[in-house]
Amino acid sequence: MEKRRHVRTEQILIPSDSIYLQGALGVPDDALGIVVFAHGSGSSRFSPRNNYVAEALQQAGIGTLLFDLLTEDEAQERENVFDVDFLAHRLADAARYLRHRADVRHYGLAYFGASTGAAAALIAAAHDHSIRAVVSRGGRPDLAMHCLEQVRAPTLLIVGGEDTAVIALNRRAYERLRCEKEMSIVPGATHLFEEPGTLDQVVKLARQWFQRHLKRSEDQDDEPWFESGTVFADRAEAGRELAERLLRHKIANPVVLALPRGGVPVAYEIARALEAPLDVIVVRKLGAPSHAELGVGAVVDGDHPEGIFNDEIIAELGVSREYLEREVEAQLKEVRRREGVYRGGRPRVELKGRTAIVVDDGIATGGSIRAALRAVRRAAPARVILAVPVAPAETIRELRREADEVVCLSSPASFYAIGQFYHDFHQLDDEEVLRLLEAARAARQPPASGTKGATA
Repeated sequence: MEKRRHVRTEQILIPSDSIYLQGALGVPDDALGIVVFAHGSGSSRFSPRNNYVAEALQQAGIGTLLFDLLTEDEAQERENVFDVDFLAHRLADAARYLRHRADVRHYGLAYFGASTGAAAALIAAAHDHSIRAVVSRGGRPDLAMHCLEQVRAPTLLIVGGEDTAVIALNRRAYERLRCEKEMSIVPGATHLFEEPGTLDQVVKLARQWFQRHLKRSEDQDDEPWFESGTVFADRAEAGRELAERLLRHKIANPVVLALPRGGVPVAYEIARALEAPLDVIVVRKLGAPSHAELGVGAVVDGDHPEGIFNDEIIAELGVSREYLEREVEAQLKEVRRREGVYRGGRPRVELKGRTAIVVDDGIATGGSIRAALRAVRRAAPARVILAVPVAPAETIRELRREADEVVCLSSPASFYAIGQFYHDFHQLDDEEVLRLLEAARAARQPPASGTKGATA
């Protein structure tokens, strides 16, 4: 009987923004390095599949960190599971934590990502060139398409042979990768690798990949690499800097429109500086059949609901017109519900003849913001201005066709995730959004007449 390795295990707390994320660190004697697990649902710490893979890696001499990328409350909202920029931000915080611990800082790091966590792992690896390897299990690397060419870590994509939609998306991402790469298809496996023996194939492939690439090389640099660029303390600071830029323009009769949730703290500072009303514009992704995390478009409500569709993916998956109509209606229902929560029954701010300033905390690919801009345009404003702290230069060029003017504080040549440009990029909840919206409304209320102590 083969002797089991001794593994030092520890329950840890990883600081990220203003919270702590729970994790389980397991390091065998003479470990080759540490693999950090990433799963979009936040279930890495308890996922039976991830624990199965982690234990096998530990017995192969590889350390593992399983941690929850999302808190329990954050994981309740499905949108957070698909926010790969935010998940990458959390993953980078976990890597930073390991590098600051004296007992493990000498180990090389690698990522093992599943589902949307695979996209987060690739975004984080594109931003940190000291990551030794990445393995994706049934992952969505296509969600990181905008930065795949910057990934240097050797990358292995593992996909189930029966997961046809995800196979096509992985092949598209594979073509974009410029690093050492392989793609392995496990016969008979579906998306979750629940079929007998299929997860063992994942273990074998991942173990071999990590053993090959975690070995120390003389030309490897242990220091993390980060692209320089503007970094904001938080969204409020980004909003104040945007407001300062906008104040230089002669803006007539402005209305500030925020994409919730992340855009609201930025927009609040702009509305306050411009003494303008603040409203929201809610956008929802259209999910593909049987793959809700795969966006086939986006929809935004208004007097004339606006939809943006990804015709290439719709054709590739054979999505029917009937399905799209049902999905649009379902997501519009959710849009209206959220607008009701944020507005508290108040009507939309009138845009006709005014200057509409559309605000978010950053843009990666631009699908949601494009839908928002087109919906705003249909409300007949005099001008439409897009204001964002940071976005890729290519995305900004494309969005100039949708807005009369674009104000962007930073367009770095290397763009991986919005979170890389914020020290504090915490996940907002509805309570924080409602507090800011109410503060903006209160600031515009005229003082009550007959206030004690008032003078004529």
